[in-house]
Amino acid sequence: MALIPTESLPYFESMIYLPMIIILLERDRVVFESENFKLSRPYINIIEQSIKAVQKDLKETKLYLRKNNMKIIKGTRDETCTEYAFFYGGYEQHRRYLNVRLRNRVEDLLDVYLNMTK
Repeated sequence: MALIPTESLPYFESMIYLPMIIILLERDRVVFESENFKLSRPYINIIEQSIKAVQKDLKETKLYLRKNNMKIIKGTRDETCTEYAFFYGGYEQHRRYLNVRLRNRVEDLLDVYLNMTK
């Protein structure tokens, strides 16, 4: 039997991925604002709308975690993996994620959020 219910895992993982997406989008916004792009405003608008959508999902995720007494803590990181500790109902479970998997999933989600603004 798993210590953490399957239906709670997506919320834990959202707490991993969504902050990463916000960081990337904010960095991209700075690039568009600081570089000499012609017609940068449409790109900045897309980025800002995407940030708002991610922030909304992150807020809902945090609310779910708080309501269900769940917590996630980032642990050690090396060249290949990052470890996270998931806390749920008095149980603690450690999970290791390949950094390449994290990057690929963030890239997939970034594509989803950027395409939401169409």
